[in-house]
Amino acid sequence: MSMQDSISVRRIFSEIARRYDLANHLLSAGLDYTWRMQVVKLVCSGKSGRILDLATGSGDLALALRKACPEAQIIAADFCQPMLLQAKRKGLQMLVNADGTRLPFHSQIFDVVTVAFGLRNMESWSRALKEMARVLVPDGRLFILDFSLPNPSWLRGLYRLYLHCLLPTIASWITGNREAYRYLGKSIEQFPSGSTMTTLLKNNGFAQADARTFCFGIVSLYRAQRRS
Repeated sequence: MSMQDSISVRRIFSEIARRYDLANHLLSAGLDYTWRMQVVKLVCSGKSGRILDLATGSGDLALALRKACPEAQIIAADFCQPMLLQAKRKGLQMLVNADGTRLPFHSQIFDVVTVAFGLRNMESWSRALKEMARVLVPDGRLFILDFSLPNPSWLRGLYRLYLHCLLPTIASWITGNREAYRYLGKSIEQFPSGSTMTTLLKNNGFAQADARTFCFGIVSLYRAQRRS
């Protein structure tokens, strides 16, 4: 299942890397921090000796995990070098330039894999999920945080107006790149959510998959466990 053009996605994120954090915090009204902390709490509630934060971007989730789970070994990976440079400037050291569909790691070495707002941008969701399952230990845990469309129909219409009209305009003022945030809206529309996503997880090496939503469904958190 091929979803995104990896070359175009890498170029888009390379162009907005320097102002990526500012745009995220402003466009989410700071809620992106709260959403990531939901993942951190769940990760730290179980075995988390070795964590892979995939599609780490500028490293915000990896940094939050490092603070909350100081004894864990955290490796942060992304396929966009300019984004990794931003993560390095924040103090992350174990950084790997890697494509989520072709991970350069041995099988069964991570206790936890996290992906925040990154699976949606990968060339193949199925291949990426299979790679995540491969590098997880048996019964290892996966956490996926990503955007989705809100559930109430009246809110969905308003959100789409924001997503496709207002957000690209505001983001272009912040980053100078309207195209990147036009892409954001399209990618959110295409990305599976709810039971569709949990089925995708179960079809690609995971069990006990479930979903929870925040902010009326604008963001979804998926949890799954690698099959034994």
